[in-house]
Amino acid sequence: MNHAYSLLVVLLLGACTGPREALVVKQFQLREQVPLAPDEPMTRMEKERRLHGAVTLAERRNRLGQYFDLLWNDPTGVNQGDVELVFEYQQGAYASLVKRKSQKFAASSASGTAEFAVTGDDFFSGGKVVAWKAMLLRGKRVVATRQSYLWQ
Repeated sequence: MNHAYSLLVVLLLGACTGPREALVVKQFQLREQVPLAPDEPMTRMEKERRLHGAVTLAERRNRLGQYFDLLWNDPTGVNQGDVELVFEYQQGAYASLVKRKSQKFAASSASGTAEFAVTGDDFFSGGKVVAWKAMLLRGKRVVATRQSYLWQ
């Protein structure tokens, strides 16, 4: 009887999970060169991961900025064209200038992750990213888009 309840719980929890989103954007801003002690453990770990390997203060300064991790998933489009993740953004100091970065994946890929970073001199001269848009393209077809509230 106990096994029946366990199986029922597993089935119910499995039924609650929906399909994965096609495109998810995670943001992180690294402001300080030295991890502070009272930080949340997850925030401290993320800072240490971003600063890993930077020995000198100049290297650590060049890693300060904003990071955007794009997680994509398109299992139905496998072998229907190459995958391209496009990240467009505007920075505070450049007003309406739209900058663009992209990363390509093979047509056989069903999911993946890409990181786009605005760091170092680009971050210090251009300022914070105030608006952004991320697009997942399969061949010439737009699969999914995500954008910040201020994107126009």
